[in-house]
Amino acid sequence: MVLECVVKSALKFAVARLSEPSTYKGVVLALTGLGLYVRPEIAAAVTSIGLGIAGLIGVVLPDTAQQAE
Repeated sequence: MVLECVVKSALKFAVARLSEPSTYKGVVLALTGLGLYVRPEIAAAVTSIGLGIAGLIGVVLPDTAQQAE
């Protein structure tokens, strides 16, 4: 039960971060800092795909935890 709550909280946090374009910009900046260059067109595509995935997760997952009966 506690583990399930922790996993749900972590997933909600991840979805919230993935729905922010700044997350993808930060990932691109971090990778660039490590020596990997990403062209702006690719960065924009990755951002769009990531936001789409985050939106899909938001649609599929319930907003509230269901009460155990």
